[in-house]
Amino acid sequence: MSDTPIHIAAAIIFNEAGHVLVVRKRGSSVFMQPGGKIEAHEAPAEALARELKEEIALAAPTGQFLYLGKFRAEAAHEQGREVEADVFEVALTGSVAANAEIEEIRWIDPFVLDLPLAILSRDHIMPVARARSKKENIR
Repeated sequence: MSDTPIHIAAAIIFNEAGHVLVVRKRGSSVFMQPGGKIEAHEAPAEALARELKEEIALAAPTGQFLYLGKFRAEAAHEQGREVEADVFEVALTGSVAANAEIEEIRWIDPFVLDLPLAILSRDHIMPVARARSKKENIR
């Protein structure tokens, strides 16, 4: 594996039922959190706001993002690379729609992982989502 991780920002977005939004990019077989690569001139929250607007048509103000931590895992689409993700909880402030490279959007129960998920989502983000769901009594 390359020593230099791919820096990304990713979102945990809950709906009213306590389900978490995941997306599948065109040509991919795995689902993951919405988000993407952080450009050199961007702070993680700025990158996430840009990616959410591009990918799922969600205009989310960065001032309302809740930082949940930094996680590292094997990249889903780049063999031999890892991703390092700054993860934020983002409030759902309207409807979402698949845009850009996103082919499919799903709302999943973070306690029932019955879709193929990227390692980052499966091993790091969903456990955080389950903990947040319990704390906030969403479930």
